[in-house]
Order: sequence, then C-alpha cells, then structure tokens
Amino acid sequence: MHIIVIAWLYVTVLMALTETSVVAGVLSLVFYGLLPVALLLWLFGGPARRRRAARRPEPGNPRAGSADDEVRTPDLD
Repeated sequence: MHIIVIAWLYVTVLMALTETSVVAGVLSLVFYGLLPVALLLWLFGGPARRRRAARRPEPGNPRAGSADDEVRTPDLD
C-alpha cells in the first residue's frame, strides 16, 4: 500500500512542477496528491484503528485486555 502512495505522490509532484505558476503547482499537489492520499490512507487504515481500539483498556478497568489475563497452564516438570 505504501509503495502505491509513494508512486502517486511522485507523479503528482512531477505534475505540480510542470504547472505554469507556483499557485497552480501547489493547488495541483494538494488536490491531486495530498488530499486523495490522506483519504485513501484513512479509509484503508480503519481496520487497524479498530483493532488498536479493541486492545486499548477501558477507562474503568485498567487490566482489561492485558496479557496477564491469558490462561496459564502449570509446569509439569
């Protein structure tokens, strides 16, 4: 996913460099490059945000979701 973002930003930077004025170049970079990439990363980052939120402990229960809650088996040595 990140290689696509890097390639698209490379294309939009080259497009912005070929514009006739600085203002047109900046607007091209922002509207063709940065905003679509930010939207794409935000949309495709949703599942990861939900997983992080599910692992985060609740405010009233600091131990919720911690690694200490796993079932431990006794050693049979």
